[in-house]
Amino acid sequence: MTDKAVQEPFEAPAGDPKHAARATRSAGRKMRSLLLDAASPLFRERGLSGTSITDIAAAADAFPSQITYYFRTKEALFVECACRELLYLARATEQAALKARSPREYTHALAGTVTASDSVAFFAEALTLTRRRQDLAPLVERTIERLHGEGARAYTSQVARHGWRSLRAPDESSRRFWAVAIGVILEGYAMGRSPDELCAEMLRVLGEQAKSTGEAARLRLVDDHDASTTLDGES
Repeated sequence: MTDKAVQEPFEAPAGDPKHAARATRSAGRKMRSLLLDAASPLFRERGLSGTSITDIAAAADAFPSQITYYFRTKEALFVECACRELLYLARATEQAALKARSPREYTHALAGTVTASDSVAFFAEALTLTRRRQDLAPLVERTIERLHGEGARAYTSQVARHGWRSLRAPDESSRRFWAVAIGVILEGYAMGRSPDELCAEMLRVLGEQAKSTGEAARLRLVDDHDASTTLDGES
């Protein structure tokens, strides 16, 4: 195993401390990313207790000391991996839903993508861990807020793009979607349900999220007709 980060430090030009600092930060970000890339599949396959720092270091072609330097503890690395994977999944769901032409297709694309992955279950393990390790909670909190914020922005963009009429505020829709996803997937994993069954359950619980332009127009026409009938009956 080579020690590219420790044995070959970056040589900055003399008299250029800012350049040296930028290079050091860049090397640090690269090493953190490599460690996260190596740790995520191991954690997902073996769990926290079944994965050692030595295993992760070997997979990343790094030294165990580099893991403790960048993440302090294996638990902190686990939580960061889970948070990162959840945000990757959120991005994938948004991409999958871009082709949707109706609110129904949009919700189905989101639910299908989320339930086809184990990232939500991975994140749920991190949530459980932070109950005992409150020092790790801030990262989870930031991840959840970012998840909801980006979800709300994506939903708002899609509604505006197609002229749909949302049945709830975008932030409420986003928070509700992920709350349902976490609950349904955790329950489904415990019951041994398939991804298709999880998707069907998510769609059932979520129900209708928005109305298309045509549906909204029909609703308005029906409402107007009902109102006029009532008025005519009263006159």
